[in-house]
Amino acid sequence: MANPQNPNDPNSLSLAGSSSGGEKKADFSNVQGHVDTVPGTGGGGGGGGAGSPDFSNVVGKVDGVPDGGGGGAGAQSYTVQKGDTLSHIAQKHYGKASHWHAIFDANRDQIDDPDKIFPGQVLKLPDAGG
Repeated sequence: MANPQNPNDPNSLSLAGSSSGGEKKADFSNVQGHVDTVPGTGGGGGGGGAGSPDFSNVVGKVDGVPDGGGGGAGAQSYTVQKGDTLSHIAQKHYGKASHWHAIFDANRDQIDDPDKIFPGQVLKLPDAGG
């Protein structure tokens, strides 16, 4: 070989065919790659070093339903008395005992069985229009 290739000198590399007639393939054994998906800002929030994700700019927000059962101004609460049933409460507040389902649905976070309510429980009463 008249001109040996130096892998550190890009000007000496060539992909042209060899004049010796033998089949020679390109040698990529010295190729190095680097991928930086998060540019280094130098600040960071956790001091995790290279390769650690920086979540310092992440903002979380939760939109919830107000405790009034989602009703706003017309929502009320009722404290269960001894002998009360959901039907009794619905009859008293809505004029129809069959509206007990609305009270049950609004209070599923504290009532598992509509037949088991207890004196002292504070129930949300959703608006009658809903």
